[in-house]
Amino acid sequence: MRARVEFTVEPFVEGTPGSHVTAAVDAVAATGLRAEMGPFGTTVEGDTASVVTAVAALLDAAAVSGADRVSMQVTFTDD
Repeated sequence: MRARVEFTVEPFVEGTPGSHVTAAVDAVAATGLRAEMGPFGTTVEGDTASVVTAVAALLDAAAVSGADRVSMQVTFTDD
């Protein structure tokens, strides 16, 4: 099973992500997955176990780095 998560770390200023945003994206990268930053959120895809690990890492990094909120949507597929 695969998973896809799209997340937004706030506060967020387009074109100038704060350290709480970059910390979350870097935490995802440290798990071996690639985070793609887009205009409305950051997307990560992979096998479900890897994505769950990445979500835990990004939440921790965002909280420690001063995020006010993390919003996310997770989609699971059988691919």
